[in-house]
Amino acid sequence: MSTQIFVNLPCHDLPKAKAFYEAIGYRNNPQFTDDKAACMVVNDSIYVMLLTREFFGTFVKKPIAETRQVVGAINCLSLDSREAVDEIHDKAVKAGATSGGDPQDMGFMYSRAFEDPDGHHWEFVHMSGTPDAA
Repeated sequence: MSTQIFVNLPCHDLPKAKAFYEAIGYRNNPQFTDDKAACMVVNDSIYVMLLTREFFGTFVKKPIAETRQVVGAINCLSLDSREAVDEIHDKAVKAGATSGGDPQDMGFMYSRAFEDPDGHHWEFVHMSGTPDAA
């Protein structure tokens, strides 16, 4: 079995967050969705777990960051093309995200960023090569 990643994000409005991630192309898995959480499937290895802030708080002992005011992490995913990077950025902005600004084009890497409606920072990249694994 390959390694899977579950990105857990606290949300102010779970139905709004779920609708946002559906609008950018992620599929909801109803088996792991209820009134406290929603499992959004990116692919067979990556899942975004949207949790109400109250439910998220049951898993941690520290205060939950208000991501509309501070950045706690940059969630970065790679895509197959520059066009796919632009497409997901444009879908996100249309669905209520805040754009991170102009594309970053370094030749070997092209990226776009946005903040979802809860302020979680996402970056999508296309790389002509991949970083070497250590």
